[in-house]
Amino acid sequence: MVPFEYYVILSLLLFVIGLAGALFRRNLIILLASLEIIMNALIVLFAAISYHTKDISGYLIVFFLIGMAAAEAGVGLTLAVLIYKKLKKVYVDEINFFRG
Repeated sequence: MVPFEYYVILSLLLFVIGLAGALFRRNLIILLASLEIIMNALIVLFAAISYHTKDISGYLIVFFLIGMAAAEAGVGLTLAVLIYKKLKKVYVDEINFFRG
C-alpha cells in the first residue's frame, strides 16, 4: 500500500506544475491545460483523503470535480477557438478584445 504522504506530495507537485504553467506561459491553450493540471491535483488530493479516512464524501467531490473539469475544458476550448477566429491571436498578452 502506498503511504498517504506520497499522494499529498504528488498532488502538491501537480499543483506547482500547473501553477507555474499558468503564471509563466502566455499561450491560451497552455493556460487552459495548466488549469486542468491544477484541477487534477485537487482530484488526486480529495481521492487520497477519502481513501485514507474511509469516507465516501470525498469521492462524491471527486466526481463533481471531474464533471466540472470537463465542462471547463469544453467552454474554455470553445472560447479559445472563437477568440482565435476573431483576432487570429492565442497569446493572452496580445488579446485586448474584452477591454473597454
